[in-house]
Amino acid sequence: MYPTIAISLRTLAAFQQSHRACPRFGIQAQCRTLCFVHDMPYRPYLNTQFSAAYDIYLEIIYRVDQRLQVELKCDTPDWRLLNSCPACFYKLQDEPTLDFDWLVCVDGNNSLKRWDSSIYGNTARLDSRQARSDYWINSETVNKYNYEVKSRNIDSHDDNWEEEPVEADASDGLGILTCVDRWRNAGPETRKKMFSVFDESGIFIAACRHRFILLACDMIRSGELAKYPLALIDKLLNVYGKNGGCAYDIGCAFSKTLSNSSFGPRVHDLGFWLMVGSFHGHAHNRKCQLHWHPMYIRGTGHTEGEGCEHIFSASNDLARSTRHASSFHRHQSLEEHFSFWDQDKYAALSNFLWNHYREALKVVRNLTAELAAIKHELQLTDDDFVRFLNEEQKYLDDLKQPPVEDRIHIRYHAEALVAHMESQLSIDARWEISGDEYNCFKEEASLGKYRDALNELERLVVMRLFELSKLSLSGTGYKLRQQISKALQRRSETIRKAITRYNVQAAALNPPRDKISWKDIADYSFLAEFDLLRHSRNDVRGNDWVRPAYREATSKYFKLLRAHEEIAQLNVEICRLRTAIYDEELHATAIIHDLSSSDPLLASELKRQWHSQAAINAVHNYRLDQIGSLMGFSGVLENMDDIHAIIMSDYVDMDAIDQEESDRATEDIADYLQSIVD
Repeated sequence: MYPTIAISLRTLAAFQQSHRACPRFGIQAQCRTLCFVHDMPYRPYLNTQFSAAYDIYLEIIYRVDQRLQVELKCDTPDWRLLNSCPACFYKLQDEPTLDFDWLVCVDGNNSLKRWDSSIYGNTARLDSRQARSDYWINSETVNKYNYEVKSRNIDSHDDNWEEEPVEADASDGLGILTCVDRWRNAGPETRKKMFSVFDESGIFIAACRHRFILLACDMIRSGELAKYPLALIDKLLNVYGKNGGCAYDIGCAFSKTLSNSSFGPRVHDLGFWLMVGSFHGHAHNRKCQLHWHPMYIRGTGHTEGEGCEHIFSASNDLARSTRHASSFHRHQSLEEHFSFWDQDKYAALSNFLWNHYREALKVVRNLTAELAAIKHELQLTDDDFVRFLNEEQKYLDDLKQPPVEDRIHIRYHAEALVAHMESQLSIDARWEISGDEYNCFKEEASLGKYRDALNELERLVVMRLFELSKLSLSGTGYKLRQQISKALQRRSETIRKAITRYNVQAAALNPPRDKISWKDIADYSFLAEFDLLRHSRNDVRGNDWVRPAYREATSKYFKLLRAHEEIAQLNVEICRLRTAIYDEELHATAIIHDLSSSDPLLASELKRQWHSQAAINAVHNYRLDQIGSLMGFSGVLENMDDIHAIIMSDYVDMDAIDQEESDRATEDIADYLQSIVD
C-alpha cells in the first residue's frame, strides 16, 4: 500500500471537539480548511476519506471508554440514566422528602430529518452499524406502542405544516375549554403523516429538570405520534419508579392517552404526574392552565418544563450536516452532540443551582413583603387565595352545561310521560299545561339554546380578558407576550363565530335581547365591563376572584409557594452534588491507583480524563460554598475539607472565578438599566 493521504490523531481529536462545540462545523468544512492549510485544491472524495478515518477514531475512543466503564463499575444496566445528573438522581439517605422524586420533560422536534436517498432514484446506502450509546430507544421497542391510540374517524391528509383555525363547537358542551385542537402534535393520529421523502422525520427526547438528556428515539416518517412519548415514559418509569413528574406541551391531552395505555394502571400506582411547560402553558386556555400549569401544581418549584426547547435550540445546528447522512452517521453525530451537551450541563450544574437559589431568594423576599401589604390592605388570608382559585375552577367547570336539577326539569318538560323522572324530582302530581311549573320550565327550555350561546361567548371572552391581563403584568417577557398574543389571535376568530351564534339566539327570544358586535367585545379590558353577564345564570362580576387586584395577589401567592418549594428542592440537590463529588473523588483515585500496576496505559487515560473532571468539580465546590454563604441559605453543606482542599489547590484559579462573577454582576446591572430605558 502506498497511501497518499494521512490524517493525524491530533487532527481527528481537534475536529471532534470543534464539531461538538460548533455543530455547524462539519466534515466538509474541515476538509476545506485542511486543503487550504496544505495548499492543495479541495476534492469531494476527501470528505469520504476523512469520514472513514473519523469513524475509526471514534470507534477507538468508544472501546477505550468501554474498558474504563468496566473498571469503574459503571457498566451496569441503565447506569447512565441513574447517574447522568447527580442533582436529580444521586439520592442520599435521610434526605428531606420532596413532592416529586424526579422531574423530566419530553418533546419532539422535526428539524433533524433525514432524507430517503431512494427518492432520487438511487439505491439506498446500506450501513449495518448500529448506534453505540444507550441514549436511544430503538424503533422496534417504540412500535410496541403503535396501537395504544385508536384511530379517530376523520379525513386523512398529509401534514402541510400550517396553523389550523380553532373551531368551537358547543354542541358537546366543551367548546374552547378543550385546548387540544390548538396543537398539531395533539391532533388525531391519522393527521400526523410526515412527508414520505424522509426516512427519519425528527427526534423525540426526554430531559431532566437540569437539562441533561436522558432518552431519545427517532420519529419515523411521522409527526409526534403518541407512541414516542409512551415509549420514553414507560422506560423512565421502569428506571426511576414512583413520584415522577413530566412536562409535555400537550400534557393535558396526552394524560388521557397515557391513562388508557397498556401501562396506565402502573402510571396511576406510581403516582406519575403530567403537566404542561410554563412557556407553552400560557397558550392553553385558562381552565387548562389551572389544572396543568406548573405554577398551580404543588412540588414543581421553579421547574419550567421547557428543557427540551433549550436542547433543540442547539441540536438544530446539526440539521444541515445530517440531512443526507446515513442512518449510522446521523446517530453518531447526535450521540456526540448529546454527550458533549451533557458534559457541558454538568460543568454548568453548580451555576444552575447558584442562579436558581438567588432567584428563589429574591422572589421570596419581594413577594413576602408585597403579599403582606396586600393582605393587610384587602383583609385577606392565605386561605382566601386558595378559595379564589377553587372558585375560578368551579366557575369554568360550571360553564360547560346547566345545573343538573335544571337539566332534569327541562327533560321532564320534553318527556312528560317518563315516570322515573317524576320520581327523581319528587313530583306528586303531574304538571298541567299552563300550570306555573310547566310555564316556568317551558320558558327555561326555550332559553336553553340562548343560554348555550351565552355560556360559550362568556367562556371565550372571560378567558380572553384573563390572558389580556397577563400581557399587561410586569415581568412578562417578550417571547411569552408573543405566545399569548398568538393564542389570542387564534381565539379571536372563534369569538366572532360565537357572537354570530349568540345574536341569532338573542333575536329568537320574546322579547328579543340586544345584539352585540365584535367591537363591543374587543373594547373590554376587565371582567366588570362585560355587561352581558347580567343575563347569565350566575353573574360573577361582583366576586372577589375576578377583580384584577385579587387575581394578581392570588398569582403572587402561588408564585411564592413555588419559590419556597424551589429552595427546598435546591437544598436537597446541593447536598447531592457535594456528596457525589466527594464519592467520585474517592472512587476515581482508588481505581487509578489499582490500574497503575495492572494496566498502566489504561490508568494513564483515566488519570487524563479525571484531571478534567476534577477541575470542573473544583469549580462546583467553590460555587456551592458561595451558595452556602448567601443570606437566607437554609440548607446544609457537609464538611468535606480533606477532599475539598486537594481539589481546590490543584485546579481552581480563585481570582479568575471571582472576576467572572464580577463581570456577570456588571452585565446584570447593565441589563437592568437597559430594561428601565426600554
